[in-house]
Amino acid sequence: MSLSRLEQWYVSQCNGTWEHAYGIRIDTLDNPGWTVEIDLRETSKENAELKRMIISRGENDWILFWIEKQKFRIACGPLNLSEAAEVFVHWFESGQIPTVAIALRA
Repeated sequence: MSLSRLEQWYVSQCNGTWEHAYGIRIDTLDNPGWTVEIDLRETSKENAELKRMIISRGENDWILFWIEKQKFRIACGPLNLSEAAEVFVHWFESGQIPTVAIALRA
């Protein structure tokens, strides 16, 4: 369901121009896990700021997320991709982050 919400968010940004210059990139990590970059340029959140936040429940159960250079960035454990997508969509729609997230020092 969470990836479906990310798909819906993506479609809502597509306006004939945005999708040609911006988008979403999903890749794998070697520890193992996932990385996600979501372009915020030319969206309602293009000037948003978010320091590094983490949800950590174990060695393979974690989500790290932040905004850098107008991109919402995610690194997460191998089974956390859907949850990470949900974190992004919830943040984008409400401006709130999960209460279990902890801010990391710079």
